[in-house]
Amino acid sequence: MYKIIDKTKLNEQVEQMVIQAPYVARRCEPGQFIILRVDEKGERIPLTIADYNRESDQVTIIYQVVGYTTKLLSQMNIGESISDFVGPLGQPAKLKKHKRVLGIGGGVGAAPLYPQLKKLKEMGTDVDVIIGGRSESHIILEEAFQTICKNMYFATNDGSKGKKGFVTDVLLELIENGEMYDEVIAIGPLIMMKAVVGITKPLNIPTSVSLNPIMIDGTGMCGGCRVTIGGEVKFACVDGPDFDGFLVDFDECMRRQTYYKDHENHICKIGLNT
Repeated sequence: MYKIIDKTKLNEQVEQMVIQAPYVARRCEPGQFIILRVDEKGERIPLTIADYNRESDQVTIIYQVVGYTTKLLSQMNIGESISDFVGPLGQPAKLKKHKRVLGIGGGVGAAPLYPQLKKLKEMGTDVDVIIGGRSESHIILEEAFQTICKNMYFATNDGSKGKKGFVTDVLLELIENGEMYDEVIAIGPLIMMKAVVGITKPLNIPTSVSLNPIMIDGTGMCGGCRVTIGGEVKFACVDGPDFDGFLVDFDECMRRQTYYKDHENHICKIGLNT
């Protein structure tokens, strides 16, 4: 059992939990994820590791309360324990020291972006970040990013914080103003990452993205998380989740992501009432 040490509501849909998980905390690296079950009869869901503390053996996860299991998780309180917390899974992000890197986080994508930029900062890289959300209340981890980023930019759909528009609008402005970056790390909705790559690829700015396709076992056996990278089939759970954005078939990823949406919505509606 894995004890919930802390729980914070970041906005009306997003929550943060700190879990006592010694094995994961001592071995995980930025870019990796865990798979948890709330109870022994629960489904397995993957969540990216948003932060970790090796000294206290604690791992931070951030989740959006949208499905059956995340709603169950949201009902749990500090001091209670979840059944399973398996990891670290996936490949660590391939981070190397650069002069300057730009991170772009859309919505809850800011959560897995944070540990990568934090590690780059520790390696001596100057990091900037663009954080996007529907409104100011959907901007998460602002204070955490302030401790590691040299420059911070914001984009919201309604203009309540930063530029009114999308993260790509801010990216274009930075490029037009002559800002130079050795690499871009973009994590968020698939359509956002595709749009970022549409800007960086013609300019040959190396761009890493993080994929979150349907995933079941996390070991490469089920094949549910297969993606096409540079014309080759890869599995996000063991080959990723981070990939070279220039090589990702985003259209295929977006089609596959919607396969079970109706079923998930149905289960979510009836599950909590049974």
